[in-house]
Amino acid sequence: MSRFFYALILWLISASSLLSGAEGQTVTFCAYNLRNYVRMERMVNGEKLAEQPKPEREINAVVRFIAEIKPDILGVCEIGSEEDIKDLQTRLKVAGVDLPNFESCHGGDPLRKLALLTRLPIIARGSQTELRYQIGEAVLPVQRGFLDCTIELRKGFPMRFVGAHLKSKRPIPENDQALMRRNEAHLLRRHVDSILNRDPNTRLLLYGDLNDQKNEPSIGEIAGLRGSPNGLNELSLSDSRNERWTHYWNTADEYARIDYVMTSRPLNGYIDRASSYIYDPSDYYEGSDHRPLVAKIRMTKK
Repeated sequence: MSRFFYALILWLISASSLLSGAEGQTVTFCAYNLRNYVRMERMVNGEKLAEQPKPEREINAVVRFIAEIKPDILGVCEIGSEEDIKDLQTRLKVAGVDLPNFESCHGGDPLRKLALLTRLPIIARGSQTELRYQIGEAVLPVQRGFLDCTIELRKGFPMRFVGAHLKSKRPIPENDQALMRRNEAHLLRRHVDSILNRDPNTRLLLYGDLNDQKNEPSIGEIAGLRGSPNGLNELSLSDSRNERWTHYWNTADEYARIDYVMTSRPLNGYIDRASSYIYDPSDYYEGSDHRPLVAKIRMTKK
């Protein structure tokens, strides 16, 4: 056998191996509420100061946790300006996680935004920033909007990501927080329906801090009718102790599951449920009052 043909055979074997590896590749998605990665009024050495960044100790913990997860796509709540997003990107890159592409989104809350950072290309953007609803005489904006973008996980494999951070349970004098959240949930469901009615084959992943527990009407509305074409499947994640809570509210000393990952029917079989989890370091609270959710997405259907 000539050297040329021998080299050609070796190349074909190598190329076949690489192709096989790409087809079997798993993409790691992480959803994480960062707890005020924004510039805001904070107590510093006993004094209230304006426009203060998230404390370095908290940022370092957030970056360490994300670096340990090693996401290919990171969906975050409670991040601030583009400057804050780029700050996070820079720190993550130093830690070995390069997520150069991003989409950001805001609603009526000018401070806390949504962002999605990814090492993979964003091929379409459809974030909703101007949605409103009415309670009585009051017309209210969706607080953080709905982030919406399509990422090409590999050639010929687009996937749509919809991120949300619904109104918190913190009471406000202007209106009823539960009704506000229910209205936001209704608009989120309507947005999902508009996507899936247009293209029922859309591989869609919805994620975020929905600020309600599983048995609340808002979560049921977002998920939709079980078994229906537009219904979303909730990814029931657990930590290393088989616990499912995602948030600790220290004021009430309450552990709750209020962060979610849901998937459309066309995504069934692509999620590696056995490898998906809630990330649970013992010092998670150093970075945020939420714990990250991790979903593994296969490139081939099982």
